[in-house]
Amino acid sequence: MKADSGKRVVIVGTQWGDEGKGKVTDYFAARADVVVRYQGGNNAGHTIVFGGKKYALQTTPSGIFNPQIINVIANGVVVNPVALQGELERLESQGITDYNLRISNRAAVVMPWHSVLDGAYEEMKGGKLIGTTKKGIGPAYADKYNRIGIRMGDLLDPEYFAERLHNVLQVKNMELQMLGLPTFEFDAVFEQYRALGERFRPCICDTSVLLNKAIEEGKKILFEGAQGVMLCIDHGTFPYVTSSSPTAASVPVNTGIAPRYVDNVLGVCKAYCTRVGEGPFPTELHDELAHYIRERGHEYCTVTGRPRRVGWLDVVALRHAARVSGVNYLSLMLFDVLSGLEKVCICTAYELDGQVIDYVPSTITELERCKPVLEELPGWVEDTTTCRSVEEMPEAAQRYIARIEELTGAEVAVVSVGPDREQTILRKDFF
Repeated sequence: MKADSGKRVVIVGTQWGDEGKGKVTDYFAARADVVVRYQGGNNAGHTIVFGGKKYALQTTPSGIFNPQIINVIANGVVVNPVALQGELERLESQGITDYNLRISNRAAVVMPWHSVLDGAYEEMKGGKLIGTTKKGIGPAYADKYNRIGIRMGDLLDPEYFAERLHNVLQVKNMELQMLGLPTFEFDAVFEQYRALGERFRPCICDTSVLLNKAIEEGKKILFEGAQGVMLCIDHGTFPYVTSSSPTAASVPVNTGIAPRYVDNVLGVCKAYCTRVGEGPFPTELHDELAHYIRERGHEYCTVTGRPRRVGWLDVVALRHAARVSGVNYLSLMLFDVLSGLEKVCICTAYELDGQVIDYVPSTITELERCKPVLEELPGWVEDTTTCRSVEEMPEAAQRYIARIEELTGAEVAVVSVGPDREQTILRKDFF
């Protein structure tokens, strides 16, 4: 195992989300002093399994299980304090009562009207649904950039919060009325969110100052994003994307640190591809093989329970994600799911209108016309869940990993062969 360690590592999804980032972050969190969630909201779902128990996280960073780790919800996240309180209560009921959580005073707040508007906007699209979770994430980001949003720090100053809320409600209630939706009363919202501000007062701070101090002290920091690069607002399959950028490039602005402080980027990808919601998916499978992979991989959304769409590994999309995010290492997840297949395929290029291309088109109309150029490799029937090194795996499985490295130019540093922490093969120590 060669060492190429860094003190600040970003873990980023390289597909359409649900790649297994939670497990990877949890695995490396044991080495970290600080774990930072840098974008998204409670529309994301991380499932972590250890000690025979399963934990579902949506907003809280994956280091929440270790009381020695400072867990930061940074300014790039939109925070639903009602949902966050419920998530923490669920963790506490499972015995996770000792944790260290910090929330940026600059993080935007998901207010109650955001989920109402999210659902209304989605229904107005008719047959062109984006496939949002309807949790208000998009409208919360929209208000942030429209400069009418409320931030976590606002909740700590009742007078200032009242002024902000009064001004915001004038706009949002007018919008709700135009859509024929119920409006919100100032007093009820003010009291609820003032109380939530007090509930989280000990956690709310300037997390940029906290992180830069940790950097000065030589602390090891792990940054985790939500969703994946192919859902990035700028570099994803627009408009079927999320409302923020999961790329590692967004870490500096979303956390308040300088770009030079990012040392390594670990791109997390499944050994195959999945996608939730609408949008083009060039390698999607629709036959019994898709059902086989879905059931073996338990491919159902953590947040909504919706079945995920399944397809072969798309290296065109993977190279795109690696380029825009600066990925230098890969973590290959759910590798064990492919056991039992006579053959496995990798999409090495697209065919667009009779021409072979090696890039992801910017428009949906072009991407929908793309057909995958598949390279077929021999499969393997052996169980890999007990393997603790790649060398213990069948030759065909080793060849599959090597081919991914050849096609992407990134080193596969981690291979996951099961849901538990122990079922993780670390091939290169970079943190």
